[in-house]
Amino acid sequence: MSSQGARTSDPAVDAGNAHDVVDAEITGLVRAVGLLIGSLLAAGVLAGAWETEATPGTLAQSLTHGLLITQIVFAGVLIMLGSIVESFGFGLALGTRWPYTRNILVLTLRGDPEAAHRVVATGVGLIAVALVIIHPVYMSFLGLGLIVVTALFGMGVLYVLAGRAPAVVHGTHGLLAYLVFISYLVQVAHPGIGLGLYLKIIVPLHALLLAIFMGGMVTGYRGFGQPIGSFYKPEKTSQWIFSLHGLSALLVIGTLGWYMPIYSVAFVLVLTQAAVGFFLFHAINLKPKAPGAIVAFHQFMALMMVTAVVLQWTF
Repeated sequence: MSSQGARTSDPAVDAGNAHDVVDAEITGLVRAVGLLIGSLLAAGVLAGAWETEATPGTLAQSLTHGLLITQIVFAGVLIMLGSIVESFGFGLALGTRWPYTRNILVLTLRGDPEAAHRVVATGVGLIAVALVIIHPVYMSFLGLGLIVVTALFGMGVLYVLAGRAPAVVHGTHGLLAYLVFISYLVQVAHPGIGLGLYLKIIVPLHALLLAIFMGGMVTGYRGFGQPIGSFYKPEKTSQWIFSLHGLSALLVIGTLGWYMPIYSVAFVLVLTQAAVGFFLFHAINLKPKAPGAIVAFHQFMALMMVTAVVLQWTF
């Protein structure tokens, strides 16, 4: 492995953290994905600036709307970065040192997805603080609170991957990340409705969020770089959890089917997602340390399903 292609632990990783570091390779594909992510972040900033300029009202109202648009993009990108970290085996590229390490910006520019994940998470937090200052309402404080709790569980995810924390931490982190995304999306799509009330009345989100939680549990139980293993009858815990994740996916299909045609786009997406999940299962067993871009695609589909439900996309 060449010095340019290999991503080894940063010199800042202290002695107590070094044994948790797992090397990962920054390939051309990883760099290309990084450029795409950077382009999406730039698009989010530009979209926010455009909405700020185009939104009528006071400066505070216009700026709030613009920041919400940018925050939605950043929160979605942050979820995608988390899946990219898993896709290419960067889950422990920085060990369990959290939240930062020396030269984290340099590592981000080199294409390290885990470093980029932490930098973008900081950006999401800063935007949330700005929204609290400019628009100090309940939903702004709720969004910031969710981000703080999600970040703390993000630290816990590192210990799950290192085998020193329970898998439920990983599942909860994924669930919270989606709640952050939904909380800001709801503010734009359904202003005036609190997140709690919205989640109560939109039943399809119950099944979707359960499936997202179980997906995180699958990753947590299989551990870093471990296959689930092919099976007809579940024998080990990771296989039982995967089976429960499959049942939760069937619940999503049934729920969205019941509420047709209100959520027709989401229904088509979940049917496609079921097929993607089948191929992802085999990819994990073939290359458990770095299953590949199909992990990110699986997460992208989940993100689109949530968006389609909140925005009620129909054909």
